Amino acid sequence: MTEVVGSGTKSAEDMTHAQAAEAMRRIFDGDPDPTTLGAFWLANRWKHNTATELAAFTDEMCDRVDYAAPDADPVDCGANYDGKGRSAVLGVAAGVVAAAAGTPVVAHSGDRVPTQKQDAYKHVLDELGVATELAPADSAAMVDDVGFGFYYQPSFNPAVVDLFDRRDRMGVRTFVNTVETLANPAGASVHLGSFYHLAFAKKVVETFQGSEFHDLDRVVMFQGMEGYDDIRPGYTKVADWRADGTFDDYEIETAEYGMDFETEDLEVANVAADSARLTREVVDGERTDHWYDAVALNAAFRIYAGDDADSLADGLDAARDAIDDGSAAAVLDDLQAV
Repeated sequence: MTEVVGSGTKSAEDMTHAQAAEAMRRIFDGDPDPTTLGAFWLANRWKHNTATELAAFTDEMCDRVDYAAPDADPVDCGANYDGKGRSAVLGVAAGVVAAAAGTPVVAHSGDRVPTQKQDAYKHVLDELGVATELAPADSAAMVDDVGFGFYYQPSFNPAVVDLFDRRDRMGVRTFVNTVETLANPAGASVHLGSFYHLAFAKKVVETFQGSEFHDLDRVVMFQGMEGYDDIRPGYTKVADWRADGTFDDYEIETAEYGMDFETEDLEVANVAADSARLTREVVDGERTDHWYDAVALNAAFRIYAGDDADSLADGLDAARDAIDDGSAAAVLDDLQAV
């Protein structure tokens, strides 16, 4: 397969689904020589994977994932696992607020994943004193008990975790960084993610469509800060796909929702610790500034993605109500008590 994808910038070919699946099986089995594996990963990075290839990689991974579906059908949030290094992680606060508004949410991440090895969902939850190193069944119970649940990659996706050392030595991101976010450990019918360019969002949708494992009802993606599932202030592109085949892409301006702040206003000195502190302050009603607005908007997207609001504006009203009436604080208290 390295000969197929790595023969050169003009002569490299795309793999078939069967070829890509066989390659991924060999990788999980530890079969390739480290040099061969590195060459294969780098060749795929240069070539750019097709949706067919990504679907095959994803299916082979999902075949090894330990799934635990809650009774609820949450919105699946699989942000980039290698984390953020400058701006606050808003997804924990947004998920708590969405849960308080009646939209169950699942987040999942690893622990210092290559290549960035920065702060992700787990590290913010750890700072909040929330249990993170759970078995998948306990994560599912957390969703049903609280409305927000966290799935820990080493528990539900050990096959990918076993590749940590090889990925770390690569020095650059590989297609594993993409497919690990698509694991969907709770078996949710809605995926919420982020992208740098609209073409990538379309490719993720096509990956889900080509997957023999996934059968989603909706995929909502937007241009996130640092590639994460946190909405950028100002202009943001959104992609919205439904299982009936409709695909819409549109723009939102945060200023249209009365939010007057810039990306720099969401930067923090210590991502995990500051994100945890801000999460607590926002849900406790201690802030009415741009942090309140940013959390409410991100929660609104989760509520809207879960089809619990007819529009983003309606989702924003529901999110603000959940903060203002103390419901979000109660959810965070319950989460910490799990």
